Amino acid sequence: MREPIHDFMKFTDLRDMLEKSEKLYGDKPAYVFKTEEEGKFREITHKEFRDDVKALGTKFVNMGLKDKRIAVISENRYEWGIVYLAAVTGTGVIVPLDKSLPENEIESLMIRSEVEAIVYSQKYNDIMDRIKKENKTKVKYFISMDLEKEENGIYSEYELIKQGKELLEAGNREFLDAKIDAENMAIMLFTSGTTAMSKAVMLSHKNICANIMDITSVLRIYDTDRFLSFLPLHHTFECTTGFLYPLSRGSSIAFCEGIRHIADNLKEYKASVMVSVPILFEGMYKKVMKTIEKKGKLKTVQKGIKISQFLLKFGIDIRKKLFKEIHDTLGGNIRIFVAGGAALDPETEKGFNQLGFTLYQGYGLTESSPVISVEDDKYQRLGSIGKAFPSLDVKIEDPNEEGIGELLVKGPSVMLGYYNNEEATKETITEDGWLHTGDLAKIDKDDFIFISGRKKFVIVLKNGKNIYPEEIEALINKIEGIKESFVYGKPEDDGDYKICAKIVYDEDLVEEIFGTKDSEELKEKIWQEVKKINKTMPAYKYVREIIVTNKDLIKTTTQKVKRFEEIKTVL
Repeated sequence: MREPIHDFMKFTDLRDMLEKSEKLYGDKPAYVFKTEEEGKFREITHKEFRDDVKALGTKFVNMGLKDKRIAVISENRYEWGIVYLAAVTGTGVIVPLDKSLPENEIESLMIRSEVEAIVYSQKYNDIMDRIKKENKTKVKYFISMDLEKEENGIYSEYELIKQGKELLEAGNREFLDAKIDAENMAIMLFTSGTTAMSKAVMLSHKNICANIMDITSVLRIYDTDRFLSFLPLHHTFECTTGFLYPLSRGSSIAFCEGIRHIADNLKEYKASVMVSVPILFEGMYKKVMKTIEKKGKLKTVQKGIKISQFLLKFGIDIRKKLFKEIHDTLGGNIRIFVAGGAALDPETEKGFNQLGFTLYQGYGLTESSPVISVEDDKYQRLGSIGKAFPSLDVKIEDPNEEGIGELLVKGPSVMLGYYNNEEATKETITEDGWLHTGDLAKIDKDDFIFISGRKKFVIVLKNGKNIYPEEIEALINKIEGIKESFVYGKPEDDGDYKICAKIVYDEDLVEEIFGTKDSEELKEKIWQEVKKINKTMPAYKYVREIIVTNKDLIKTTTQKVKRFEEIKTVL
């Protein structure tokens, strides 16, 4: 089992975490926002944030929401965090909903989760008005993040906080003194997928706190660090690592204004940490290298990499000074990038690290609160997802001759189960507590974990050979001018599969790279590149057919390809 490499604060539940970290970091900024005046920022301290949480929680209990379920849906914003913690640290259960869901799915999940209150931003006003009129849910309180005061039966989060503060001043301690059972469900999270297919993951304070403590024990962040929050907060990866973790360490959080604003926001907010998905970092790296090439500085940078890598052997690190111009394009303050949610291209990880950026790959799933493993200063191996966390045990079930089998994990951050779905829970968690991740992996002699792909997406040929689509996609995505790809097995008459790929090209770059925009010519030129890749693999892995398009693949809000949806577009 991996040993912690840093000291960390221990806490029993999220309220305990908030209280202990407030004593240490109360006066430090917790959130930073732009103001109308350029270059001027507004800060909210850790104490002010916790005061708002206590006030809203007190009002929730006063409204009769004790031990009830409260849903929250919005873009990433300060008010979302207040609702989340006000619900779980003394009121009841929080149900974060995916901000990209269509109206019928939002309503369906509200019914399934039996929420009695929902807090939302103005983007959802019309949807909530219709849901309120139809009255199919158990919701008693529709609460707006944007109204200044109650209007037409819609409550105002701002006003509820104000009223909560008055109750606290009057001596109301119902929320503050509420007993928290760290073993009970406190968070209900729906997995991505259609409403009928999505499962409700039940997580406890113990689950989430174990995960935060594990992260702190292997990754060191400081109260001077600033996180740029980009991934949606309803997703447990961002919620745990980009919201709760920085709060526990006294760091500050700034919200990204969108994918096109990342570089500007990194600079404006002086962000030092960013947690995101591989596709984002891969895109950033490609852009950085393309800019270097356009400026005619590629050879100079390559020479600089050789020199700096040589000096590193003697403990001399000149990378940040040597590549200052590149660091400045990404804000100039980046200390740590963490990629998770899918496999990271090893070239991107290696490239960023050679330029003096610290990029770690992590791995997890909602059912494990979510992080299972991550690289860090002490344990890093290219292509791996690091080692399992100190509190977790991992093993490979039924490994094949290459040592690849399903990754199983056991420990305090493993979910309680799926809500109202005993059958799915039994399929996923063994009687002795091992969680089936659904991912195929191998573990090397030093305990580094390498993910091969999803078990359910493996293409099994008639000759018994296994093909991992993600492995071939990673190679195709390295073709210059290609944004992403989707590899699948096309059923043949003889019962075998033909390996095919749907390839998405970058419309802005194709003419420059391939010298044409003609669809047939373009397909032929990309096919020639794919044939080069084929030559690097055994014949049974060869891609035999391609589809070329400029339309992005269908994805979840965390940029994972919806493979079951994509397969419908090609077969």
